[in-house]
Amino acid sequence: MARIIKNGITEEASASNDAKVRQIVEDILTDIESNGDKAVRTLSEKFDNWSPDQFRLTDDQIQACVDALDESTRHDIEFAQAQVRNFAQIQRDSMKDVEVETMPGVVLGHKNIPVNSVGCYIPGGKYLL
Repeated sequence: MARIIKNGITEEASASNDAKVRQIVEDILTDIESNGDKAVRTLSEKFDNWSPDQFRLTDDQIQACVDALDESTRHDIEFAQAQVRNFAQIQRDSMKDVEVETMPGVVLGHKNIPVNSVGCYIPGGKYLL
């Protein structure tokens, strides 16, 4: 006879958790929008216990980090990069620029313009890329 070891949470509990997570994320984004790098530093200390002089790594620091990786970890990172890059390219290819003259002198459309740089926080996780 099967024995249930663990039950999932109810829909109400799931919705409540989702609302709490959403509020936490909104608060974090508002803090960063209002306080910029100061907020990022505070959050880095809070979540990662990490507060470097500069968040942007030099080329030498990046290379030292890469050199410190074992071959298996490096392979895993390269695999994840390839997966993300492949999906991003497919996604980008689907977003075509559009420009149309709907009536004489009225031109509507959109254009996808890449940004020069972006920062992101990548927490350790369990989801496969």
